[in-house]
Amino acid sequence: MKKLFGTDGIRGIAGIDLTKEFAAKLGIATAKVLGKDKNITIAIGRDTRISGESIVEGLIEGLTKNGVNVIDLNVVPTPCVSFLVKKYNAKAGIMVSASHNPSEYNGIKIFDQNGFKLKDELEVEIENELYENNTTNYNKLGKVLEGYNPVSDYVNYLISTLDIDLSGLNVAIDCANGSASETAEYLFKNLNCNYHIIHNNPNGKNINENCGSTHIESLKKYVIDNSLDCGIAYDGDADRCIMIDNNGNEIDGDYILAILANDLLKHNKLNNNTLVGTVMSNLGLTKFCEKNNINFVATKVGDRYVLEEMLKEGYNIGGEQSGHIILKDFANTGDGELTSIKILEIMKKENKSLEDLKKVMTKYPQILINVKVDNNKKHLLESDIEINECIKKLEGILNNDGRILIRPSGTEPLIRVMLEGSNIDKIKEYAYNIAKIIEDKLN
Repeated sequence: MKKLFGTDGIRGIAGIDLTKEFAAKLGIATAKVLGKDKNITIAIGRDTRISGESIVEGLIEGLTKNGVNVIDLNVVPTPCVSFLVKKYNAKAGIMVSASHNPSEYNGIKIFDQNGFKLKDELEVEIENELYENNTTNYNKLGKVLEGYNPVSDYVNYLISTLDIDLSGLNVAIDCANGSASETAEYLFKNLNCNYHIIHNNPNGKNINENCGSTHIESLKKYVIDNSLDCGIAYDGDADRCIMIDNNGNEIDGDYILAILANDLLKHNKLNNNTLVGTVMSNLGLTKFCEKNNINFVATKVGDRYVLEEMLKEGYNIGGEQSGHIILKDFANTGDGELTSIKILEIMKKENKSLEDLKKVMTKYPQILINVKVDNNKKHLLESDIEINECIKKLEGILNNDGRILIRPSGTEPLIRVMLEGSNIDKIKEYAYNIAKIIEDKLN
């Protein structure tokens, strides 16, 4: 049983759960499991959090003192690490980031030599090594390698995925004061569109702070005030993308999936005629698939599960409502910048606004409430009779006109209450009723 690695790597409070000392120990364990008796190289990137630099220093210390060479990518998006692992012939990649979470959090995610998230069994092996036999072998030393250009190597690849330039489009880009602050300027400057970049002045503490894909209000205002074609919001490590149309309406991951899948279908490039989503995907996305004879596969929440399903069956598009989109023809993980430029490419090719493109899908009203619950109490959700009776009763009332999904977060001390249906007032009422009883019973 894994103790540290969740569905999206290791997460915790920087300086408490994640320290330089812990990172050094993790580096030692990772070197022993992945390196064995071989000389290997590991690439390490981070986002802009103030704690990231010391965590990377700890990882480098643990890795190099056990014979691993390190490529320090510095501040880059998570998908950049996934891409460069393979390009640089590294054995693994490590990203230090807590994604969309506030700055006091941080995290560590490990990719294998092909840029996929590390398999569960290797994560377990690393944890066992960390807890049971964490000693340094000073007889073999690695070093930090120089001479790499991670930002240009990654961005030039993104540009190569487009068939046309994006001249004529007028867009705003919200970098969330995170990793995209290092790449977005270079990317959009070379795409020949008119671009306006906001929230790209990271200070170590303002990542995701009232900006980015989880706080899109300022981007909406900017798009409207400047009469732009659309807006793009990334999260802290730029593996997610949410967009804004010219009227300030949010285009979330479900809309984006529908637009991309529709384009693939038109060009006979939708592998196995299938789109992969999750149990949290909007009913509207399912209806879009039914209307267009596309198979829809729903996985558990988490891009790990989406990707597993895609790899198992050879599908080439999948993702989440949060804007974590995997375009397997181009990347082995979610990539916010890639997603955004592929949407802009469709806008340019079809000479359509984002508002028009999103009409391929009609979204059902949805309510999501996050209830704070201690991690050690989240498991009580399944066994609490009163909570489950309340849910069952409301499911009966909704019948086929909506659905209820309650699930513990895999990365935060939260239980997520999601309701969906045609009557927004009713589902709001039911959602708050369920959230209240969960809060009362589990706190």
